[in-house]
Amino acid sequence: MPLGYIAKRLLQLVAILFGVSVVVFLMLRMIPGDPAQLLLGEFANPEELARLRTQLGLDRSLPLQYGIYLQNLLQGDLGNSIRTNTPVAVEIWGRLLATLELSLAAMFISTVVGVSAGVVSAVRPHSAWDYGAMFMALVGVSMPIFWLGLMLIYLFAVKYPVLPMMGRLPMGLEVPAVTGLVMVDALIAGRFGVLWEASRHLLLPALTLATIPMAVVARITRSAMLEVLSKDYVRTARAKGLSEAVVILRHALRNAFLPVVTVLGLNLGLLLGGAVLTETIFSWPGLGRYVVDSLMGRDYAAVQGCILVFAAMMAAINLVVDLIYVLLDPRIRVNE
Repeated sequence: MPLGYIAKRLLQLVAILFGVSVVVFLMLRMIPGDPAQLLLGEFANPEELARLRTQLGLDRSLPLQYGIYLQNLLQGDLGNSIRTNTPVAVEIWGRLLATLELSLAAMFISTVVGVSAGVVSAVRPHSAWDYGAMFMALVGVSMPIFWLGLMLIYLFAVKYPVLPMMGRLPMGLEVPAVTGLVMVDALIAGRFGVLWEASRHLLLPALTLATIPMAVVARITRSAMLEVLSKDYVRTARAKGLSEAVVILRHALRNAFLPVVTVLGLNLGLLLGGAVLTETIFSWPGLGRYVVDSLMGRDYAAVQGCILVFAAMMAAINLVVDLIYVLLDPRIRVNE
């Protein structure tokens, strides 16, 4: 793998993050309202407001405010939360792990179910399975997440109470934090009861978040597989007497996986950054819900830090997808 290409992409990542920081900084300050007023309340006197604005640096010019923010950012300091006076990096880290756990679970569900459904539909085109799977994929793409989440809560937590409706663990149940991922920590500690409860709490939000990516992956996989299955090398593999499973999995699926990898990479980025509704509905203590609370409180530092983290993750995921391309298809070469 050319190191020059990786270095070039990392420089692009720095430029992207700089641009994102400028745009977010300016857009947040265009939102009507005064953070100091929100913190002190409607009846705060002018002296207290002026003192708090000075303390928060809101009385300085925008270029000076951004210069101070950028200087701190280059030192790895995302600032302190206006609401809690806690370092934003600390607050983001704990919530990022919760969002990562939810997103990876949703990614696993969408990948396994979506790829499987797409492969079977392509192998049996125009069958009842094909029509049924593609119809469900169309329904999944069209399904509003907030409606699906509420329906799943009603069905599996209210009408038939077999799954919890909110949180990562029941009240009072904890596990020693090693990685910050509750299921992994429970497995490390050997507390399988906690692992079971964490799985039950994770299932509904993960299924809700996975619905749209699952449908997209199924449709892309079917389309790519249908194209590959008509190629000469697939017919040659069958003529050699190879089993259908070997032909499908080793020869067809690997060559059809490039567009699927693109979708999977984009889906992971969207899952990480787009879990706001799901986390709000299920009271999941993740980064998406933290962004909403920070926006409502005009917490500049928290919102800016979250969006920078989201942008960095998206850029990193795109880089990883490009590198996977080369591993899957050696014919692809990157230009340094």
